[in-house]
Formats: sequence, C-alpha cells, structure tokens
Amino acid sequence: MALAEARAANKVKRDAAKAAQAPRAGGANAQRRRRWSGPGVDNRDPQPLGALAARIASDRGWSDKLSGGTVFGSWAKLVGAEVAEHATPIALKDGELTVQASSTAWATQLKLLQRQLLSQIRAGVGKDVVKRLRVQGPAAPSWRYGPRHVSGRGPRDTYG
Repeated sequence: MALAEARAANKVKRDAAKAAQAPRAGGANAQRRRRWSGPGVDNRDPQPLGALAARIASDRGWSDKLSGGTVFGSWAKLVGAEVAEHATPIALKDGELTVQASSTAWATQLKLLQRQLLSQIRAGVGKDVVKRLRVQGPAAPSWRYGPRHVSGRGPRDTYG
C-alpha cells in the first residue's frame, strides 16, 4: 500500500517538473541536442561495414538476390571440392538452380546426388533460395559453321 502511494507521489512530482520546465530558445518544436553515446552500445556508434550492408540489403529487399549470389560465390564450399570440380552453377531463377556437368557420367552422378546437394545448399545458404536442381550435361559442339549451312546430320551423313 505504501509503495503504491510513493509511486503516485513520485509521478505527480515528475509531471509538475515537466510542466514547470521553461520553453527552450528555439521554440516548442526545437529538438534536443544530440549527445555522445557514452560507454554503452548505441546505433550511432561506428558499425562494421558487413552489418550495415546486411541491414541495407534487408531494408531494400535484396536479401534473396544476395543469397542467390552466395550460391555462385561459395559453390565449392557448399557442395564439396570434388563435385565443384566437375559441376558448375549456371543460372538461378525462381528457386531452380541449373548446374552444368563436365561429362554425361557426372551429370548422371549429380542426378543421383540431387537430394544431398539440395540439403547441403539449403544448410549453407537458406531454405527458400534453392528449391529445385536441374542438371545439364556438357554442351555438344555445333556443326553449323558460317552463315550458310546445309540441313542434315552434319559430318556423319557422308554415305547418302
């Protein structure tokens, strides 16, 4: 009971002190002068550049694109050195990561390892960045040289 009375009396004193305070020279809307942050942590203190960049990216909605860039930048760390030696990420669009293998054998191996690769990528980058993995084999050479060419099977079609 006494505690409640003491709190009420203190509140009345604070309200009276605020009302009695003289208006400042700049008028009623003048802002208080900023003071030093002191020994405690404050938003006005110098911040690490990475923390500032992360905050700006999240404020502007760039986090998804930066996470996609992380997949390309740290590909070897995400999937391992052996897989990274034989597979290269090509494109990331709408949660589908397209990977090109160095040979057809590695393309088959990547298709078999697809679930494990997806779980490793999700653990390293985030859950919603890569949802599907599309594996391509090596690019075949083009037999179409020059602006004019003859349609057909190319150099294999020599015996009519």
